[in-house]
Amino acid sequence: MMQLNTMNEAQMMILESFASATDEQEINDLMDVLRSFYARRLEQEMSRLWDNGTLNQEVLDQLKDEHLRTPYMN
Repeated sequence: MMQLNTMNEAQMMILESFASATDEQEINDLMDVLRSFYARRLEQEMSRLWDNGTLNQEVLDQLKDEHLRTPYMN
């Protein structure tokens, strides 16, 4: 994970939003908003990759059998 020395405006806005949450439900609601935002971005990127031919059924079929986990170091 990258180390941050300063926060940008968006990061500050998110931090302030969570800091002002008054209860667990508000935190959950904020998390839902963030999850929805990233889900939409992921769907858009997947559609872009599908439309430009980078991603297709053949690639998906190959990926379903891949083992992509990073091995643990002893």
